[in-house]
Amino acid sequence: MLDSTAIRANATRIAPYIRRTPVVRVDGADFGLDGVRFVFKLEFLQHSGSFKARGAFTSLLTQPVGQAGVVAASGGNHGAAVAFAARRLGVRATIFVPGVAAPAKLARIRGYGADLRVVGERYADALAASEAFVRDTGATPIHAYDQPETLLGQASVGLEFEADAPDLDALLVAVGGGGLIGGIAAWYQGRARVIGVEPELAPTLAHALAAGRPVEAPGGGVAADSLAPRQVGHLMFPIMQRHGAGSVLVSDAAIVEAQRSLWDVLRVVVEPGGAAAFAALLSGAWRAQPGQTVGVLLCGANTDAVAFGTVPHV
Repeated sequence: MLDSTAIRANATRIAPYIRRTPVVRVDGADFGLDGVRFVFKLEFLQHSGSFKARGAFTSLLTQPVGQAGVVAASGGNHGAAVAFAARRLGVRATIFVPGVAAPAKLARIRGYGADLRVVGERYADALAASEAFVRDTGATPIHAYDQPETLLGQASVGLEFEADAPDLDALLVAVGGGGLIGGIAAWYQGRARVIGVEPELAPTLAHALAAGRPVEAPGGGVAADSLAPRQVGHLMFPIMQRHGAGSVLVSDAAIVEAQRSLWDVLRVVVEPGGAAAFAALLSGAWRAQPGQTVGVLLCGANTDAVAFGTVPHV
């Protein structure tokens, strides 16, 4: 059951294996948004470069794993997290990814020693291949977002955020399959407004809320490798119906501008999916009220989009 008792117990369970990522308080005026205070949680500093390590370790520590090891389908970040957790715990991992996965994420998965297999063009193709692998080998599946252990692990982000910033009025979270925002909303249970942010070209939660159930949505855009599954998870959806504050859509241009602004002001590099939540504020797609304190989750940084110069000869 995804309640505060279970979330606290699991946070203690996975604590030896994850990083407690820091928060940074910023005056909105630094970004041209006067009268608002931001609290960024730097979850991109997590092991494997995203929040996904929390769910991966939860799954590996609470489920039996046989000789075939574990298998996951991923746009990249979940695969890297499962590969990292499996290596740490001495378990074999097979990771299926679609062709849209970013090279930086593929390199991480390979670097952690997993068996990497590129299949199809979208996450759904990789998921189907992983399910066939489970049937053929008996490997333990670790779903990227629609599995109780995954939501339970991601919920620890909310627990930490509230402990370190108890004054939040609202919290903006990027949405792909919804495991992260589902876990966070389950922790807060309305104590702060939890708002989903999605690319205009991958409106999975927006379509689900309009239909009253998870339905298929388009999947494309600059953040397609992390925020463009075919639909949101069935487990997170009722949580968002009870405790969420809806979905906000942002353009690809707004996401890229958010990446650029985070670098210019904070010297922080995040991937497009990691910048989506802040894009809602920066673009005006979601507007904070004067005097509010708004939490923004920077959830991933698996990108090689920054060119670092070589060290000059002295």
